[in-house]
Amino acid sequence: MTTTGNMVGLFAGIGGLELGLREHGWNTELLCEIDAGAGAVLQKRFPEVPLHPDVTTLRSLPADIELVAAGFPCQDLSQAGRTAGITGSRSGLVDEVFRLVKRRKGPRWLLIENVPFMLQLGRGAAMRHITDALEDLGYMWAYRVVDARAFGLPQRRQRVLMLASRTEDPRTVLFGEDAGERPDEDFRDVPCGFYWTEGTRGLGWAVNAVPTLKGGSSVGIASPPAVRLPSGEIVTPGLLDAERLQGFDPEWTAPAAEAPGMRNSHRWKLVGNAVSVRMASWVADRLGHPIPYEGETESTLVRGDAWPTAAWGRGGHTVRVHTSTWPVQEPYEDLSGFLEDSRLLSARATAGFLKRARAGNLRFAPGFIDDVESHLARMGGFPEAAA
Repeated sequence: MTTTGNMVGLFAGIGGLELGLREHGWNTELLCEIDAGAGAVLQKRFPEVPLHPDVTTLRSLPADIELVAAGFPCQDLSQAGRTAGITGSRSGLVDEVFRLVKRRKGPRWLLIENVPFMLQLGRGAAMRHITDALEDLGYMWAYRVVDARAFGLPQRRQRVLMLASRTEDPRTVLFGEDAGERPDEDFRDVPCGFYWTEGTRGLGWAVNAVPTLKGGSSVGIASPPAVRLPSGEIVTPGLLDAERLQGFDPEWTAPAAEAPGMRNSHRWKLVGNAVSVRMASWVADRLGHPIPYEGETESTLVRGDAWPTAAWGRGGHTVRVHTSTWPVQEPYEDLSGFLEDSRLLSARATAGFLKRARAGNLRFAPGFIDDVESHLARMGGFPEAAA
């Protein structure tokens, strides 16, 4: 089996998939990304790789590639997005991937990444569209929802990793390991992340982790997380922390701020939309070290059933795989020692969260609201503008 070779990165963002694959010997021959800020990052971090700005105008792929990676836009699939579905103007761009790999001797591997909500959207229509297209092209496919915490990062971030091949068995890459989820610690002894912009219908509560970083709008991250420290203080991670929470080096996205017309706040969007480098690195490692798949914990998935967290299929036959979102349990980086670029949550933001929390009917962890109230008092009390 070919375990490394040349690859192409479509919808490359800031290069999370490409960077993780590069760590295991994959060589990127071409990148494609339409966002000017992300493009500036790619040009700086992958200076030797040609960059094409628009997948719809890309006529063909290099002839000698073994893998195509595509983290196609999730704006039409995410719960935070427009939920237009796979036919949305942005997420529908996945069909451009199929157009490009349609050649008779296409790449050995196709790696697709997206948000877990794609499994539910349109009662599974998005996934059925993708799997039908893959099978029409002669691919066997497999996917698994994977949590970034499995690789030691204190961010609760789940993503669908889908791997397809015409010649290899993707199950030996995605399903060979299952470590099971790491039990939560006592929330009173460790930092806990939450969305301070929520409070009425959701919280995103994460023990010893931040909830999923989100891409948000073009002017900044839409829902930055906050962290309640065991001391009772509440802080928000800074941009450098966010980059590290995605597995990048600090200042990885700095070139984006130098692009014409780009604000520094655009870096938040780029980080929130990125693929975790460590997640990509795990896939690359498994490509090089496949594990025979026995299929002991699986059952047939009937068309119309809800899509599970893991499955595989070929030739119209779809199989549910019973596995966790934690393929491994890498040494965990506790959130208490991870944050290096944080600052205190402002009185205005704290007061706004408290108002929403008091107006809603959510249940909170014991002592959490008391900590929020104490933090507000330390920050000067309820601002008049938020009263």
